[in-house]
Parts: sequence; C-alpha cells; structure tokens
Amino acid sequence: MTFLGCTIRTTGPEVVGVAGAEDPDVRSAELAAVRAGTVGRVHSWELVSGLDGPGTRLTVFLSGCVLRCQYCHNPDTWRLPDGNLTTLDELTDRIARRAAALKVMHGGVTLSGGEPLIQRPFVTNVLQRCKELGLHTALDTSGFLGMRAKDELLDAVDLVLLDVKAGLPETYRTVTGRELAPTLRFGRRLRDRGTPIWIRYVLVPGLTDGEEDVCTVADYVASISEVVQRVEVLPFHQMGRDKWKALDIPYPLAQTKPPSDELVTHVRETFRSRGLVTY
Repeated sequence: MTFLGCTIRTTGPEVVGVAGAEDPDVRSAELAAVRAGTVGRVHSWELVSGLDGPGTRLTVFLSGCVLRCQYCHNPDTWRLPDGNLTTLDELTDRIARRAAALKVMHGGVTLSGGEPLIQRPFVTNVLQRCKELGLHTALDTSGFLGMRAKDELLDAVDLVLLDVKAGLPETYRTVTGRELAPTLRFGRRLRDRGTPIWIRYVLVPGLTDGEEDVCTVADYVASISEVVQRVEVLPFHQMGRDKWKALDIPYPLAQTKPPSDELVTHVRETFRSRGLVTY
C-alpha cells in the first residue's frame, strides 16, 4: 500500500515499515501524519472478555511508555519506534469489521499500551471514530501524561482504567521511576468531569503491599469515589519475566512470588472498608 506517496511494507494486516524511511522527506511526512493523528504506532491487539472494560473488548496495545514499572508484563511496548506504523483508516476498518459483534456482546474498544496518551492525536482520532461507530470506549492509562489529554479526547471516552501504582510518592518513584502527583491530578480531573473510572492496583509483595501505601491509595480513591465504579486489586504474577529476558533487560522482581490469598483478601478489604466496590 502507499502512504503519502511512499510504499509501506506489510505483513498480513500489520503495517511494519515505510520503504525509504531513511529519506528526510519521507520521515518529515511521517512525522506530520503522526502530529495529525492519521498514523500511529500499534504494538498488537486482542479480543478479550471480562478484562479491560465491560463485555467483550477489542483491546489495542499502542507502543511507547515513559514509565518503567518494575512489574511491567509488556516491556516490549516501551519504545515507541518498535510499534507497527498503522494508519487511522486501517485501524478503523479493523474495528468496524467487529463493531456489530462487540455491540452484541456488550463490549467495545479499549486503547492500552504502553501508554496511549503518548500518541494523543492518534488516540483522539481513534476514539472519535469508535464513537461514530456507536461503540463503548475505554482508555487504559497510568494518568502520568493526563495533562496531554485534551477535552476533545476525554469527550470520546466512556471509561478510564486508571492504574494507580502506589500511594506514597517515594514508593511510586521506586515502582515507576516517575512522580505520583500527575496521576492524582488526572483522577481528580476525571472526577470533576464525571468520567467513570475503574481503578487498578497491582499488589506486589515487598513493593506495593505496605499498609501505609495501600491505605493511602484507598483514601485517595475514596476521595474520587463519585466516579469510581470498581477497584481491581491485581495480584502480581511472573508472566512477563520471559519478555524482560528476551529484551536483555535486568528484571528486578525475578525472585518475587505472587501475593498470598490472605494478603490479597486483606488489601481488597481495605478498599471495601472505604465503601468501594472491589474485586
């Protein structure tokens, strides 16, 4: 296929590169399209049920992330250039082919990552196209780049899956390498807008299971509870370990075991004690 007069090589349905991308003119054209949101970098996609929002979802994983979470199970999404260059029309066509089935199964489309807000123009356009198709939309985000989310983007979002990594600033920096405050500000902005939220909290023994951390997160979530539909306490697992190894990235949690059932129950009860629906 062609993109801005250039040949795009594809493997199956995925756009994997632009022939002649070393040409400055081609690179300039690609960057212009990225800024306009007519192309983006897509890592992968999958159909899932019971995860990433209500019903059966087409979850699109976008490339690029500024956090470096110690427990990340998709480190292969960190680098933006590693994603497949994909046009807005191509992704929209894929979604449209599944739109009727997604509606029947009370689902929709979730944009995840990586961190989708890195590609704000593309995400905005994809979400707006989904709304034109009559689909429920969800945004899975850490909230760290929430300031990038303009109102036109959030107007096309039916649900935000907000990943709160820790309650204490020092723990958050240890977990992610970044600051906690932007996530908290974004959550309050969503509350003020009336945007529904599902909170996600990954429970990692020895890292995010401290009583003060958990209680601080629970108190924060309670402060925005008007829009919080549910809290998901997600037990840490080792499913991403092989990806870290394959990428030759030192994995800090190689020896960490999943939390006990008792610990998971205790943390969930901490959230429930604030009147929050918790799973």
